[in-house]
Amino acid sequence: MVRCSQNRDATRYDPECINARQAVSQIEAKEEAASRVDLEARSEAKRQALRRTQEAVAQARSRAAEAERLRKEAEYLAQFGVVPPKEGQGASDGTDISNTPGAVIPKTEADDATSGSSGRNVSPATDGGNAPVGAQQPEPEKTDLGSIRDELQRRNAEGED
Repeated sequence: MVRCSQNRDATRYDPECINARQAVSQIEAKEEAASRVDLEARSEAKRQALRRTQEAVAQARSRAAEAERLRKEAEYLAQFGVVPPKEGQGASDGTDISNTPGAVIPKTEADDATSGSSGRNVSPATDGGNAPVGAQQPEPEKTDLGSIRDELQRRNAEGED
């Protein structure tokens, strides 16, 4: 090939140079085909890696959205004193306890005083009405109102984040 390249005009029709040029062309074509196959294999590997990454991101987003939905649902149910069952757990009798009303009403000192002072039990109204319960309604403490206000401000701050 070196001899044929030095004087192209003289060796243009020389059979040895023609054969050498054809051999070089075939070798280059084979190398190019091998290079193309290698590049295609690398490209396919990169595409697969990108697909796996995108699938992982989509799954992570869906898990995060589901966790956020469950958190909001638990927060909502907590307002009513209902604790949602853990995943895969239900009520022992087969009923769904997530829709069962069950607010937790803490016992106060006023309840103890009204039930023990007169010797008879005065129970609060259970019909949800506004009927007075006892002779004297306890005034709400300012610390309770302050703690409620703080809790609302905290929740609002969490909602903005």
